[in-house]
Amino acid sequence: MKKSARDESEKKDCDDMGIMKKKILVIDDSAFMRRVISDIIKSDSRCEVIGTAKNGKEGIAKIKELNPDVVTLDIEMPIMNGLQMLEQLKVLNLNVPVIVMSTLAIEGRQETIKALELGAIDFVTKPQNIFKVNTEEMKNRLIEKLLMAVNINNSGMVQLKPIESIEKRSKPFNQTRKKGCLCKNKIVAIGCSTGGPRALQYVLPYLPSNLDAGIIIVQHMPAGFTKSLADRLNQLSDIHIKEAEDGDVIENGTAYIAPGNYHMKVIQDSNCKMIIRLSKDEPLRGHRPAVDVMMNSLVDVNIKDLTGVIMTGMGSDGTEGLDNLKKSHKIHIIAQNEETCVVYGMPKAVVAKGIADEIVPLESISDSILKKVGVL
Repeated sequence: MKKSARDESEKKDCDDMGIMKKKILVIDDSAFMRRVISDIIKSDSRCEVIGTAKNGKEGIAKIKELNPDVVTLDIEMPIMNGLQMLEQLKVLNLNVPVIVMSTLAIEGRQETIKALELGAIDFVTKPQNIFKVNTEEMKNRLIEKLLMAVNINNSGMVQLKPIESIEKRSKPFNQTRKKGCLCKNKIVAIGCSTGGPRALQYVLPYLPSNLDAGIIIVQHMPAGFTKSLADRLNQLSDIHIKEAEDGDVIENGTAYIAPGNYHMKVIQDSNCKMIIRLSKDEPLRGHRPAVDVMMNSLVDVNIKDLTGVIMTGMGSDGTEGLDNLKKSHKIHIIAQNEETCVVYGMPKAVVAKGIADEIVPLESISDSILKKVGVL
């Protein structure tokens, strides 16, 4: 019997395993970039491009019409730019996962952090050299992000109350404002990945400036973007937040975010001060910075009170280090619950290992930290 056009179409929409191809919408004002991104997506048998758009207004219309699984989104576009489109997606309650195509320019980094704040799931950096756009590395990164985005929980954080738009403070960071070392040795160590930049906005701004602990954070993010993330979180928070630098002394009421492409460790000097050390040691299971490197470094220091927090992200980075700390130190481990994770991977691994002391929704993590470490 002759196959119908519908049968042929359905066969085309499935890969060799019989799984429906992931439907991708490409939004970019550059015809060249639309073609290059589309070619990359079409090169993978698991994905297909179902449409393109040249600005945010056109993109929203295509989302309504085509119902894509994932959207790739440029930020700088005429008529309606990427940030404006993300705001409209929230207003219209269109919960499609979005991967931002970002530039490495300073303005592009800041806009990317804003896009993540507005609900984008993740981002892929465009090469500065236009002739490197279609490299194997670029292809692998984009396809990996797209396939990850298809399976995320895009409803978890959408339902959370938006962060205050009015920034709480504008004072510059002053490294010498406190007395120097953590005499009581209280540290909060946080690890997160996909969904982390936005999730951190529901934790750090709700901690008081007199928090009786220093905070160290590993967020999986490329070089160049962690400074913009730290600056944005610092604007929203009462505690001080900065990109970590080699030799920083960990102080109460201050959070240090590991810079992209550097591992962050903590050592203890002869005066009991906790000091940050950065290195370009080999990536650990593909990550630099890695949560496990940070956590494992704490095994060798004398910490009176340690709190570990593991939040949204793919994989299991952090589980090994937290397990080692559980065996060597008095540590209280907080895991984000599945319902509020964008990707329930890293917290899931900690819970499965049986080492989580608390499993809480994102909006309760700050309260859990505060109850554990207290204030000065």
